[in-house]
Amino acid sequence: MDLIKKPTTGMKDITPEEMALRNYVMDEIKKTYSSFGFSQIETPAVEHIENLCSKQGGENEKLIFKILKRGEKLNLAAAESENDLVDSGLRYDLTVPLSRFYANNAATLPKPFKALQMGNVWRADRPQKGRFRQFMQCDIDILGEPSNLAEIELVLATTTLLGRVGFKGFKVHINDRRILKAMAAYAGFAESDYDNVFIELDKMDKIGLDGVCGCLIGSGFEESAVEKVRTLFEEFDKQSDKLGCLKNTLGDFIEENAADNLAEILTAVEASKGANCEIVFDPTLVRGMSYYTGTIFEIEMKELNCSVAGGGRYDKMIGRFTGQDTPACGFSIGFERIITIMMEQGKKAPGTTEKTAFLVEKGIDGERLGEIIVKAQELRAEGKTVLVTRMNKNKKFQKEQLEADGYTEFTDFYREALKN
Repeated sequence: MDLIKKPTTGMKDITPEEMALRNYVMDEIKKTYSSFGFSQIETPAVEHIENLCSKQGGENEKLIFKILKRGEKLNLAAAESENDLVDSGLRYDLTVPLSRFYANNAATLPKPFKALQMGNVWRADRPQKGRFRQFMQCDIDILGEPSNLAEIELVLATTTLLGRVGFKGFKVHINDRRILKAMAAYAGFAESDYDNVFIELDKMDKIGLDGVCGCLIGSGFEESAVEKVRTLFEEFDKQSDKLGCLKNTLGDFIEENAADNLAEILTAVEASKGANCEIVFDPTLVRGMSYYTGTIFEIEMKELNCSVAGGGRYDKMIGRFTGQDTPACGFSIGFERIITIMMEQGKKAPGTTEKTAFLVEKGIDGERLGEIIVKAQELRAEGKTVLVTRMNKNKKFQKEQLEADGYTEFTDFYREALKN
């Protein structure tokens, strides 16, 4: 069997240059989120299969990398289905593991608890630009805070972080699942059809209002309900106070305080945002996860023409573990997409130390080599990066490679010239 040099499909190797940038961004994430009072935790990469398949992860539950039972527990002869062969899987996000973590540790955690998680997740997805089967996620969540202070803090922390790593002009879309349900009820759709309606509505930014209405009719929905959707959005587009207009139109269909709650979030974030970005109410924002119960948000960047962060309120998930609902809200940035943009823009990790290379000719005796290493140690103690390496025959090419890796100072050590 021939060995294969390339990574498995959907995975990637990370070069030193990219790793330096990733470490810089991760450091900024830690510093920024810590300044907002978030505490870092870590959960295992492997999660119980029951938790991963709890019908809370939407389409992601179809993308789980499942892990076979081991030893005597793996009974192939007696297995009647795939479920008899597996007992765990690689986590597809950080929210389900966080909910289990909180349910298991709530007694010793502060209330509310502000959690920061960074770690790899895995999805058997179709790879594409900025999307991998193994990728880093960076989540912040606030557990135990029922008010919209949680949403305000999450949006401010996330936008502040993106501003600190050099992004500007991005757009934060905010909506509420309760408003989506009110619009569907107002139009006359059956509650059992809401999810299918939302799937079509989520395509608004790509195919427009006419396209969405065409898809709804093509899916077999009543034309009278579809026309109500069309009228609702046509009137919405004409108004300056879009949220107020929608609230008045929906009337009793909308849950009490849902629109006012969203208005408070928009006002507070706009007044205190620390980054160059736009905050907009977007009634077409859906978010695919079935566990969202209230506010939802996404951040769109023109560089990728897609979202690079998303999240929302999920007040029912932790209760699946404990039997008692716990207010919860979270925001996740698309770390890999952000790194992709920064790499394409030629961004470098700022503030790197001076890098010096000591090129040592072959044949230098042990005593002289020891003196060279002592010199290198002295510079390292001053905070400098020093590489001690053998001098190649093609020294010019060697230096060009080192310069590409960020080395700016070179010292050549020959056998006959080391003293002084």
